[in-house]
Amino acid sequence: MAAIIITNDTFEQEVLQSEKTVLVDFWAKWCGPCKIIHPILDEIDEEREDVKICLVNVDEEPDLAERFRIMTIPTLMVFRDGELKTSSQGAKPKSSILNMLQEETWE
Repeated sequence: MAAIIITNDTFEQEVLQSEKTVLVDFWAKWCGPCKIIHPILDEIDEEREDVKICLVNVDEEPDLAERFRIMTIPTLMVFRDGELKTSSQGAKPKSSILNMLQEETWE
């Protein structure tokens, strides 16, 4: 399954109402570090059926970027049961991204 492109109109249904843990990547086409992590997110998407990977292009969805106060991209946010559980800014190795998905790391 490929990552799901999220818009302001689909955010609530795809992210907040999801029964799965959702990893949202706020990114832009011109962002070099964003391009680095996309293959990692594709790997995670293939390996983890319990996680939904979603992408928000901040240039195309400025309202969502503003809503979540995105100042740096990539910004990764993990949502579960409609709540933001953790977030991280900048490119990260796969191990760090997988660690974000572990419930015991959520504050």
